[in-house]
Formats: sequence, C-alpha cells, structure tokens
Amino acid sequence: MDLIKALDQKNVKAEQPVIEVGSTVRVHIKVTEGAKERIQIFEGTVIAKKHGGVNETFTVRRISYGVGVEKVFPVNSPNVVKVETVRRGKVRRAKLYYLRDRAGKAAKVKEKL
Repeated sequence: MDLIKALDQKNVKAEQPVIEVGSTVRVHIKVTEGAKERIQIFEGTVIAKKHGGVNETFTVRRISYGVGVEKVFPVNSPNVVKVETVRRGKVRRAKLYYLRDRAGKAAKVKEKL
C-alpha cells in the first residue's frame, strides 16, 4: 500500500487548483498539433467533480453554437496548464446534471456573493 501511495504523491500536482461545482471556470489546455504546441481555452460551468487523489476529474459544460458541449478534465494532467475561476456559483447539489435539460436563462447558476 505504501508503494501505491508513494506513486500517487509523485503524480499529484504541487498546487491544486480550487474547483467548486457550480463555478464558471476558464481551463487552459495545452494542445499539440504536429510539431507545434498552443494553449486553448475552454470556458464553462463545472457540473461535476469525481474521484479523488491522482484520478480526480471535473466536468465543464458550455453552450457552443446552440449545442451543449461537455469536457472532462483530469486535475493532475500535465496538459491542463491553468484553471481560472471566473465566478463562483451558489448551488445545493454535488452534480448539476439537471442543467443538461435546461436552455437559456433556466440553465444559469446564481452567483455566490
């Protein structure tokens, strides 16, 4: 068990980003296209956090050209460069899957003051 914990600690990022469900975040992702690398930004609402430790992931949802797009990001991935919190949301659930069925203003999350 100690060997597994040691491997986990080695792969965990030193500075964990603060990610809360309901918040609107801007995720900076490193994208490799051939020999070139660039940073792509994906902004949306965090609808879920799963697992813990090395395997921790969070799901971000946004509406792009009228279509809902969800991406799952590993917290400890080297391709996730930075996670910025744009605004904090006030929610009473751990998973916001009900937002998938809503459109327009009904899909908004209130801001935490």
